[in-house]
Amino acid sequence: MKCIVGLGNPGRRFEQTRHNVGFMVIDELLKRNNWKLSNKKFSGKYALETYNHEKVILLKPQTYMNLSGESLGPLKDFYQMDDSDIVVIYDDLDLPPGKIRLRQKGGHGGHNGIKSMIHHLGTKEFNRLRIGIGRPQTPIPVPDYVLGKFAKEEQQLVSESIEKAADACESWLDKPFQEVMNDYNQ
Repeated sequence: MKCIVGLGNPGRRFEQTRHNVGFMVIDELLKRNNWKLSNKKFSGKYALETYNHEKVILLKPQTYMNLSGESLGPLKDFYQMDDSDIVVIYDDLDLPPGKIRLRQKGGHGGHNGIKSMIHHLGTKEFNRLRIGIGRPQTPIPVPDYVLGKFAKEEQQLVSESIEKAADACESWLDKPFQEVMNDYNQ
């Protein structure tokens, strides 16, 4: 069993904001495969499906970004998943819009959602898929920037990165994460 977790904030107010690109990738995977988030438990909404004979969970924590680990931790324990069977998708200020990067471990880099994941999983060693949102070009507080919507000129790049991230997730359901990293970190 594998688990794909998209980080974001629940509610209409946060739809299509930079901080919600993780949710956007989950939405793309749901659309592609005609799946639905039909389960509500573990402080999240999730789908339990099968992809090429592999059971897969797609999770959108409903705890708000900074507490995302409160959703994944209990779900992981309930389904007795290994950390290597989890990929967490989230926004990254240090990557430009349109870029994605995959990693197998690391620190939180100031990202509170990842800080919560590390705390609740008890490890820094879980797969991550970072989606670039870039840094603000004007003096704007980072919280306002990440909770803002993408500029018109960024939207095409962001759409492409969401599709690429969904492709990487589907690839991971068929082969080891290291191979997917080699394919997509170019």
